[in-house]
Amino acid sequence: MQPIKTLDEFFTRSGAEVSLYHMGRRVIPCPRESLAVFERGEIAWAEPWQGQARVAIVFRLGDMPEPAIWFLALPLDEQGLLAPAQRDAFLNRLLETLGRNVSQVGREETADVDHLMKDNPLAFTPNITFQAMLNARATSDMGLSASQHFEPVEAYFSGQQMIDWQSLGLQGIADYIVRMQAHESASLAQLFESLPTAVIHTLCYCLEHRAFPDTLVSALHRRGETAAQMGDIETLCACLRAVGTASAPEAGNWYSSILSDIAACGPDVLAAIAGRGWQHLEDAQRLPLFLQRLAEDERTDFAAVVRDIALIPRLRLPVMMALRDAPASSAIQRRLAIMTPHRNA
Repeated sequence: MQPIKTLDEFFTRSGAEVSLYHMGRRVIPCPRESLAVFERGEIAWAEPWQGQARVAIVFRLGDMPEPAIWFLALPLDEQGLLAPAQRDAFLNRLLETLGRNVSQVGREETADVDHLMKDNPLAFTPNITFQAMLNARATSDMGLSASQHFEPVEAYFSGQQMIDWQSLGLQGIADYIVRMQAHESASLAQLFESLPTAVIHTLCYCLEHRAFPDTLVSALHRRGETAAQMGDIETLCACLRAVGTASAPEAGNWYSSILSDIAACGPDVLAAIAGRGWQHLEDAQRLPLFLQRLAEDERTDFAAVVRDIALIPRLRLPVMMALRDAPASSAIQRRLAIMTPHRNA
């Protein structure tokens, strides 16, 4: 029998029930085949974050009473491909723990598997919103009921009963967003202007993990512009992040409008666009303008942001071309000169 060389092979050979989720830029399902070809070095990771492929592996192995969850941050090289050394070390520890016959795993061994995540350099702890969204997404995908916090949130947003918004739980809002139907998003859009700011923030941080109808994009746009006029940068950025997943032209046009106004493009706004709205940077006019604003603001870490978005496979070539084509006297070229000083200097 061939030795196990990848995590995907381990789960296939062990007969585990497995679901994968991206945990880098947003919480969305990750096809098993994506992990398989990535581990074989055939493709770059689709959703890189800070030089890592962050993934949640939800699995049930052997006679585990409950599924286990591993949060792994696999290091990437400069092309966004797997840098395999730490993955290989973890896999060796895993196989040593279970013995080589991974197709016959009992309860005792599965407990040992869970302990492997302690002192594991690949392990990470997602922030609480990511954890809530993963729980909401996984329970929905498995056909399980939402959490106990779901019904009060549903009642609050539907107007069925008066509820103190401060009693709404993050997990309930995450459950609501994952399970939200088109008619519910339309109702939510109508409520948007009147919702408390704290509720808007939590909603936005959950909405950034899923697509939603155009009516809600418009509501986010209006609320974001209102916040900008009031100097409320936190709410503006939350709304900009939320529309990052939307395919509606209004989202991209809003980004263009923001980027066209140099006074509106502080570091927080640029970070929101790069972190959650990168899909709208795949545009011949918008991307160079984004890089220009990033370079002009001395408060930004130009090199770090450029490296981060250039690891996204769909943006890698456009970013490189936009940097190459920037005028010689531009802020972009000045920043690039700092990033790559002359060897003889």
